[in-house]
Amino acid sequence: MSERPTRIGVQIQPQQADYGAIREAVAAAEEIGVDIVFNWDHFFPLYGDPDGKHFECWTMLAAWAEQTSRVELGALVTCNSYRNPELLADMARTVDHISDGRLILGIGSGWFERDYTEYGYEFGTAGGRLNDLSEALPRIESRLQKLNPVPTRDVPVLIGGGGEKKTLRLVAEHADIWHTFADLETLEHKLGVLAGHCDAVGRDLAEIEVSVGVNGRGRDGHPIGLPDDTADALHGAGARLFTVGVGGPDYDLDGLAEWVAWRDQHNA
Repeated sequence: MSERPTRIGVQIQPQQADYGAIREAVAAAEEIGVDIVFNWDHFFPLYGDPDGKHFECWTMLAAWAEQTSRVELGALVTCNSYRNPELLADMARTVDHISDGRLILGIGSGWFERDYTEYGYEFGTAGGRLNDLSEALPRIESRLQKLNPVPTRDVPVLIGGGGEKKTLRLVAEHADIWHTFADLETLEHKLGVLAGHCDAVGRDLAEIEVSVGVNGRGRDGHPIGLPDDTADALHGAGARLFTVGVGGPDYDLDGLAEWVAWRDQHNA
């Protein structure tokens, strides 16, 4: 794998919280020194009260672009099904400019059925949604180059998912960053599959940053965990972006500073 730097992200999950708490968490994460602040693209909470407070992804990213000055930002991940590809490209270009070139375009095929049914989108099948993503990605790339003004930079594309036949092929074809929640054994296997897809499309695997979700506040409600042997092993396998998730109503960021210090040790 390449010698790219190690980075730390935090996913501020926009659920079960007032927006003021979300705003404060973003400011605190930037102050602590993380590299990227993510949200997610859902319409209802994933954890806790299923009808609890929740906010929309892309309008929030525009606000974060104005609020912050250093961190990169993006969705982990945008659901391809919810927006026309050309519209999504225009939204991404706009947030890219608002942020002075700090947007990451995270995208996936979608999976949370309640979002689809309550907002009037056709849920279909997992394979069909992946086919839609395959069709959308070239349209997004094309529209980004047609807009006036064009983006401030080549907006990095992050694709989330681990499907070996379709998703990892799309990663090889389109992604600058691949995100997974895999454990070490699975990560090593998936990287082998991804390497095969990269060979097939004539791309160097080292061009793709490997991103992993690591221990954070999720279904079990525990606060952010600290770097440990597992994180070191994932780093040894090639992961370079480590993202912890935290949910509302109170965003407990204890532990983020330790992740930042761990990053700095690896980058020394």
